[in-house]
Amino acid sequence: MLDPYYQRLRKELIISSLGLAGVFIGGTLWYWLVEKWSLLDSAYMTMITLSTVGFSEVNPLDERSRLFTMGLILTGIIVIGYMVNRFTEAFLQGYFQQGIRLRQKRNVIDKLSGHYILCGFGRMGSYVAKEFTAEAIPFIILDSEQEEVEKASQMGYLALQGDATLDECLLMAKIETAICVVAALSSDADNLYTVISAKALNPTIRAIARASTEEAVKKLERAGADAVVSPYITGGKRLASAALRPQVMDFVDGILSGGEKSIYLEEFLLDENTCPCLGQTLIEAGLRAKSGALVVAIRRSNGILIAGPTGGSILEAGDSLICMGTAEQLRILNGILMPISAPRIPRKRE
Repeated sequence: MLDPYYQRLRKELIISSLGLAGVFIGGTLWYWLVEKWSLLDSAYMTMITLSTVGFSEVNPLDERSRLFTMGLILTGIIVIGYMVNRFTEAFLQGYFQQGIRLRQKRNVIDKLSGHYILCGFGRMGSYVAKEFTAEAIPFIILDSEQEEVEKASQMGYLALQGDATLDECLLMAKIETAICVVAALSSDADNLYTVISAKALNPTIRAIARASTEEAVKKLERAGADAVVSPYITGGKRLASAALRPQVMDFVDGILSGGEKSIYLEEFLLDENTCPCLGQTLIEAGLRAKSGALVVAIRRSNGILIAGPTGGSILEAGDSLICMGTAEQLRILNGILMPISAPRIPRKRE
């Protein structure tokens, strides 16, 4: 989507081109209908008149036709001068290059599949984008402010200008092929509309939303959000935990942001078609012995969370294993649980 300046420039280019075409058609019609010349002679006379090449008239002109020709020359000079001025400005300001970039961006967007949509590139959205980039996650940013879109583009992110609460904008971001949408807009109402629109367009998509109040959290959950994060509530809890349990918080922060020891938390979904460990207990699968990664929790397909599972816990289709370990350990574990899929290897943050 072009910004207002480029939109105005495009409008002026179109108007100037149409103006020149109108002058050419008007001159041709005059010589054809009034002077009774052939259509080819009329078009040729108009062309040499507007181009001011200095050729002689096709046929002798009377006083009336000479006055018209003089007016045609003057009008042509004005229209052509304006058009040349607009095209020069468009070239110097990068209008045509901008069009090429937009077409290239659209080609990239059209090929998106299995990606994440980040709605809002404010303070929170920018941190989400950094995390997605660190994890090599394909994503696209959708923001209504041109300034934020330009900022995201300058940082190397794929970004579109548009209102995330509107269906047409979400469709521009390929919501139908996305796997997750993150509503990080500043307004709770906008996040609510975004979740509702996203779920309506793609019922299987995972929706994560930002909320400012506890009431907004409840409403977003009722609207279908799979997870709701309140920066104020979460921030308050983390501040209290940092004061009461500083060592634990240091460890947790290291996991979340990739600390010096490079310990990560990763989630693995057990697919019935690819996982060879279904029906086995944790001891029988030997995940800890083979990979070194620790299974810290199991979330069943019905939503039940088993924290600190024992060796006798049975692995079932649809389970999500929450595991902790180094990047290498998680890579090995991924190969065990999903041997035919491409692993998403955690990368250490800069």
